[in-house]
Order: sequence, then C-alpha cells, then structure tokens
Amino acid sequence: MATFDFTKADSYVLNCSTLLTELPVMERAQAAKDAGFTRVEFWWPFDGDPTPTSAEVDEFVAALDNAGVELKGLNFWAGSMADGDRGMVSITGAEADFAANVEIVKEIGRRTGCRAFNALYGLRTEGQTAEEQDDVAVANLKLAADSVAEIGGTVLVEPVSGADAYPLKKAGDAAEVVAKVRAQGIDNIAVLADFFHMSVNGDDVAAVIEADAASFGHIQIADAEGRGAPGTGSLPLKNWIERSYELGYTGSVALEFKQDRETAFAWLGN
Repeated sequence: MATFDFTKADSYVLNCSTLLTELPVMERAQAAKDAGFTRVEFWWPFDGDPTPTSAEVDEFVAALDNAGVELKGLNFWAGSMADGDRGMVSITGAEADFAANVEIVKEIGRRTGCRAFNALYGLRTEGQTAEEQDDVAVANLKLAADSVAEIGGTVLVEPVSGADAYPLKKAGDAAEVVAKVRAQGIDNIAVLADFFHMSVNGDDVAAVIEADAASFGHIQIADAEGRGAPGTGSLPLKNWIERSYELGYTGSVALEFKQDRETAFAWLGN
C-alpha cells in the first residue's frame, strides 16, 4: 500500500452495500469487477437474517468466485438495517442469534479468505441500561474475536453517524470498547476508522490520525457533506489517507459512499 494511488480503482476496496445498489446483491461483485475493482466488502448480505441457508451462502461465495474478486470485509449480522437497526452486538436478548451468525461469518471467511469483520454496536434500547448493553457488547465481541481468530480474522468496531441512539459517535468511543475487549485477553480487535462518520460527528480526524493511525484496523471513506464520492464534498480525504500510511497504517481503504452507479466512479482514472 506504499504505492497507494488515490485515483485508481484497484487501490480501493469497493463497498457493495452502499454502491451498485441498483443491482441485486448477488450481481454486485461482477459489476464491481466490471468497474475496475478487484476487492470488495459487504454489509451482511442476507436481508437481516442472521442464519441464511447453506444454499444462500453458497450463492454468495459463488458470486464472488465467478466475478474473480476478493472479499476483504464483511459485517456481522446487524439486524434489519432497512428498519433502522444498527447492529446487534449490544442488544440484550439477541445473544444466541449473534453467536449463530458468528459461526456463519467465520465459515464465509474461511471459504473466501476474508479476514476483516465489522461488528456494528447497536442502538441504545428502551428497558435496557447502558451498562447492561455494554456488558453484553463486550461478551459478544469477545466471542466473535475468539471465533474468527481461528482463521486469522480481526473484529472491527466503528463510530457511526446518522443514528442518535448509536452510542459510538467518535473514534474515541470505539477505541474505549476495543480497550475493554482487549482487557479480556483479546488482541484481534481494532477500530474501523470511517472518516465520513468521524467527521460529521465532530471528530478532529487529522488529530485522530496523528495519534492512532498505526492501530486502525480498517479505513472507510466518503465525502461530506452528503456521503458522496471523493470530490463531492470538502473533506481532505487524499491527505488523510496518505498521512495514515505515513504513520504506519498497513490496511485497506474502502469506498463506502452513496452515489448512483452512472456517476459514482467518474472521479477515478482507472
């Protein structure tokens, strides 16, 4: 990644859950390859079902294989994103479903080579105290990290914007959760630095990069305002990415912006 080129598609991982959404999920890997990308990531691709059938998993893996792209990132089951859920890690009562999902995620990772797994924290829920939810989250994250460690995987925790009840707003909030899990003897867990979410939530992104870039588990980008492609807003994304690598970041950069298929990649030189 020392030769990262901001304008080249193959420098990036393409998020196929925020982009190419005009197409069915199982057609997006091929569309990504057709657009010049060789690496992709997905949110949980099974319509909010924590335990898809073996045939559904086979179809997903086959879509990646047939397209000839690498799966570089996958979210754990996050509830129904369309209905407003933003993760199940901290949701009391969902532990059994989450544990079952972890095993499927690990199997997908084993079959595809994916080693980065994003665990959305979940919303604060009426009738559950913050302390109860945080305890559930630490236990679930430890379980997930223990499981994916068997294939060399890492669990990611990210700050998120646009959901008031999501408690991890800034990079420091996510880092606190990571520290709690690491205190349980876990080392394969890290912060996912989403520069868009961090920026719109008020983080000093440049300062976070200076302090913590070497420990980021993954980087995602979109421009602000609007969450569009680089260049549609005012964020210095190129500078932030380059500085992260200069300071020791060794992972990938994913495009997690939202824009129509016809214009989404016009800024790339390919």
